[in-house]
Amino acid sequence: MTEVEPTETDKETDPLIHTPLQNYVGSHSSTQLPPAEARAPPKLETRRGLPVVVLILTTEMCERLAYYSIVAGLVLYCTSNLGIEQAAATTLNQVFAGFVYLVPVAGGLIADSYLGRFRTIYISCIFYVAGEKLRLINAVTGGANDIYCLTVRARPLVENMRNVQEILVRTTINNERRALFLTGLALVGVGTGGIKANVGPFGAEQVESRGKEAVQSFFNWFYWVINLGALIAFTVVAYVQQEVSFAWGFFIPTLSMGLAAIVFVLGQANYQKTKPKGKVKYKKTKPKGKVNYKKTKPKEGSEKKILARSKKSFGGRYDDHLVDGVASVVKVIPFVLLSIMFWAVNAQMSNTFFAQAERMDIRLGSVNIPAAALNAFNTIGIIVLIPLVDKVVYPFFERIGRPLTYLKRIGIGMVFAAAGVTVAGVVEIYRKKELEKEGGAHIQVLAGENFTASSMSVFMQVPQFLLIGTSEIFTSVAALEFAYNQAPVAMQGLLTGLFLASSGAGNWLSTAILSIVEAATKHDPWWSDEINEAKMENLMFLMAGLMLLNTALFSLAARRYTYQDPSLFQAGGSRHRSWRQPQQGLCRGRCVDAGRAGRDPPGRAIRPAGQRLW
Repeated sequence: MTEVEPTETDKETDPLIHTPLQNYVGSHSSTQLPPAEARAPPKLETRRGLPVVVLILTTEMCERLAYYSIVAGLVLYCTSNLGIEQAAATTLNQVFAGFVYLVPVAGGLIADSYLGRFRTIYISCIFYVAGEKLRLINAVTGGANDIYCLTVRARPLVENMRNVQEILVRTTINNERRALFLTGLALVGVGTGGIKANVGPFGAEQVESRGKEAVQSFFNWFYWVINLGALIAFTVVAYVQQEVSFAWGFFIPTLSMGLAAIVFVLGQANYQKTKPKGKVKYKKTKPKGKVNYKKTKPKEGSEKKILARSKKSFGGRYDDHLVDGVASVVKVIPFVLLSIMFWAVNAQMSNTFFAQAERMDIRLGSVNIPAAALNAFNTIGIIVLIPLVDKVVYPFFERIGRPLTYLKRIGIGMVFAAAGVTVAGVVEIYRKKELEKEGGAHIQVLAGENFTASSMSVFMQVPQFLLIGTSEIFTSVAALEFAYNQAPVAMQGLLTGLFLASSGAGNWLSTAILSIVEAATKHDPWWSDEINEAKMENLMFLMAGLMLLNTALFSLAARRYTYQDPSLFQAGGSRHRSWRQPQQGLCRGRCVDAGRAGRDPPGRAIRPAGQRLW
């Protein structure tokens, strides 16, 4: 096990890696380029490599398989086994998803400040397994439809006191099962929060010494295994839950999560681990002698005045690199907020898209396709396209001198998301037209529940799922890289957690939008328990419009953003992390584009200073 920490001889102000590069990256305003040998990353001998990364990726795949197994059957289990209405079950699904992605903020903070990433991930796995066990117990102790008579739909006829007594007993059992199930979900949420905020940065930490291409490739494959786990969940596990039993359907994710914990611990001796920093300590120093604050006043537009005046170099009390790190996180917050709407659109796959699939023809020959299985086309698209994007698309734009920066990629993904819900609206129009035709409707049974379904094949949903999947390749992967590269080491978990929290907030925003729309359109509903009687297509077009408006605001914010060179605020980080090559084409003339300089083909000039790249 390799522990990375400063030695006693290190001074806080001393450079951690003594290379000529430090003479060139002293300020964002410099446009002088260092010689090629100064730009080369340090050669670091390490025991880390492919085997360790494979363990981390396997852990993430198993965890995501477990999580998406919950998502795939949550609504159906609640309506068929717990006696919860469709609208309430959809709301529970959204609240759970929101909780799962808000907890990573705390998970990242705990790892950065107290436990470290390895311990936080391992402890979170224990919480996760405990939650899965409670869900499994819940499914095993109750039959498939043992409480169906308690639901409003069944409307039992009470004829005598014996019937009343039986209903009261069953109601008590039902409430206990609900409480047990919700407790399991809460434990899973806590476990997910600790894992999600840290496993990505922890994996990137293992390959960071190999250069920025290795980090970018890691995050692409990291997202690839996430979707491999999701694919298994939405096909195999969803089929078992719908057609076999929820007991077996819950056993698979429990087993998967136990395997994730074991696999993760196997690499313990070879992981690169950075000790937690403790609470961020703001080192205060009194300036020696009198300080001429007029003379040291920061120039207009160079930095935010309040933060700049906190720097020692401007007569303040805090180290410059610390202030730069805090400023870098603050500058990213607007993009976290503008990511929320993207995830609200993405959340439609598990609620409105699912409700639509329940009312389409799920038959494929003699086999019923699980309604949740259409999510598989989202994941299949991601699994197929990620290697293509990583090896062909991004290198192509690099070669022609138009690299796709983080924010460009996020914005492109938002446009694809808007296209996805637009297609869903069009599909809904034609689905209901099919219902009106003679012989265009039939009754299909899912987990003991009857649905009036259109004769339109559920596979007509494939394009909308593929478009949402494509949007994730650009937006979600780029957001993970953006959080990792634009934050100091001590704040990477926190910033990653904030981006994940935007996903949770997106689920809650989706719930709010659905509730507002349902309340505002009561007389001519756009969303209700029975979408055959609603105009859900209008809801989809509304989501598309909100997404495009959000994308326009995101574009305006991106034009004003200056990418940070992480080496400028990592003076307090570990030795091997003090160098991080700037992303190609990210700087706008106010920082040194050392990643691209000297590697352009003959005849192509370096991008002029100040030119915007969005």
